[in-house]
Amino acid sequence: MTVSGMELLRNGTAARAAFIAVLAATLAACGSTQAKNDTFSLSTVASVEGPSAKNRQILVPQPSALKALDSEQIVIRPSPSEIQYLAQAQWSDSLSKMVQAKLVQAFENTGRVGGVGRPGEGLAIDYQIATDIRSFEVQTSGGNTAVVEISAKLLNDRNGTVRAQKVFRAMVPVNGSGSTAFVKGLDAAFAAVTADIVGWTLSSI
Repeated sequence: MTVSGMELLRNGTAARAAFIAVLAATLAACGSTQAKNDTFSLSTVASVEGPSAKNRQILVPQPSALKALDSEQIVIRPSPSEIQYLAQAQWSDSLSKMVQAKLVQAFENTGRVGGVGRPGEGLAIDYQIATDIRSFEVQTSGGNTAVVEISAKLLNDRNGTVRAQKVFRAMVPVNGSGSTAFVKGLDAAFAAVTADIVGWTLSSI
């Protein structure tokens, strides 16, 4: 092999080594990158007073919701036709799963129903609470306001008829700025809506 050929070989080997070193450093950097989003959940819902329904068992299916709402992102609405998401913040689970879990917990906390659960838990169901999340957002036009709106249908599981239906809505001013203040407002609005849904259900069955 000539001298110039050996130099080309050495140069090529050095270039490959440098490329591999850069690639390894890049992969290591990617592997060490972690999500920096603050994660929030909905608070435990307090017990709600209402008539006793110890002889009734209630099923709480997962609520329906539009895709824009039913995710781990926290919705901000600057105008009626615009949706944004709260930066560097997220829910601990999809919104519909969190709402379902808290509704079940709220009914359990009353101690006034014979049983409450999710689909697949083997309850002999008397009624279903079918819900649809219509709003779960902070509206920022004209001041920050947390808005939660959930429609509910009370279904007789024995014959499939609708016993009652109603739309529940709560609006809570957001005190302060930042993710924590926004979530606190949403938490308060949801607690009010949940209390109304549980009280209405107990009075209707």
